[in-house]
Amino acid sequence: MTVSYALLGLLQEADRHGYDLKQSYDRRFGAVRPVRFGQVYRTLAQLQRDGLVTIAGVESGAGPDRKRYSITAEGVTDLERWLSEPEEPQPQLQTVLFQKVLLALMAGRPALDYLDTQREAHLKVMRELTSARRTASLRAGLLIDFQLFHIEADLRWIDHASGRLDHFADEMEIGP
Repeated sequence: MTVSYALLGLLQEADRHGYDLKQSYDRRFGAVRPVRFGQVYRTLAQLQRDGLVTIAGVESGAGPDRKRYSITAEGVTDLERWLSEPEEPQPQLQTVLFQKVLLALMAGRPALDYLDTQREAHLKVMRELTSARRTASLRAGLLIDFQLFHIEADLRWIDHASGRLDHFADEMEIGP
């Protein structure tokens, strides 16, 4: 998810100040992809430049003036277009897992030991997430489910790779 579309979506709910946007973003998406205040304000400036948000008002206070941002009709249209477009499927397998196995095999190191250690690390995180899932809100639970499904996919690959290490090693000896 891009920060710009997250901010547009939050602005579609209500006009907000940059600080309020950051707080709302953190509550909803911060666990997945944290954002800094500077990034929020840079993104708002870009969205304003592109005509997707406008300044709905400026409030003076003890500190700097606070701008209240509003999504424009063009911003709503752009957000709706983005929401309706399917995302390009991306392999979720951590390429580092694959690289370590391949490099271990190339160096004649015990790749199975690495895979066993990695499996234990995945299972530990899976247990922690499963425990957290029991008391999670609906929104947090949905995120935990997303994480669990990806860990399960990694574990399936680890099991698959573990069972094929001999074949991989044989191929490494004859391959380029």
